[in-house]
Amino acid sequence: MITLVASLKGGTGKSTVNFNLAVWLATKGFKVSLFDFDPQKTLSDVIDNRDEEEFEPALSVKSDFSKLKRKKDTQILVDIGTSDLETMKKVIARADRIVIPVPPSQADVWSTQRFLGMVKNIRGGEEKMPEIFTFINRADTNPFIRETQETAEVLKQLPYIKFIYARLGQRTAFRRSFSEGLAVFEMEPNSKAAAELNALATLLYSSLFIHENN
Repeated sequence: MITLVASLKGGTGKSTVNFNLAVWLATKGFKVSLFDFDPQKTLSDVIDNRDEEEFEPALSVKSDFSKLKRKKDTQILVDIGTSDLETMKKVIARADRIVIPVPPSQADVWSTQRFLGMVKNIRGGEEKMPEIFTFINRADTNPFIRETQETAEVLKQLPYIKFIYARLGQRTAFRRSFSEGLAVFEMEPNSKAAAELNALATLLYSSLFIHENN
């Protein structure tokens, strides 16, 4: 299955999500293939860091679009930035599903709305839309700030998407994980960041475990 983690807006945490999901899947015993089509190569950098430190499970990343093909029993994750729209369009056309991280702001909501329209146009209509998930990323950890919940309520009303109630907070652990080459649950297993990531990943990939149990 090809999962594209994407948005039309920068700074949404796409690479962080891709990296942590990839390590999570690998630690669960799934085959993982990573693709980085973002010219900034943030995902490639963290994988290089992980490789240099010889952390297990080891991961590799590709940047050749011609190699982006479904493989049996392999979970494919794709990272791409908005500076290469042509490649983004190609990946959208090929993806089985799209995951959109949305920070709590009106600008990010507007960007998500435009992105959904873009996906619809590329796929050729509503009936051809891939499975699309969205969730709140970089949520404010202060419960008295209403912007996170307000953003969530708007996202629930958008067409074509499945809103995931699990959210990732604006936590230092997610930034540190990149510099250390470790997923948050490897670095701090009992942290709130680890619990949040585990909840998100479990919801996104629950069908894999159902299939295994059957």
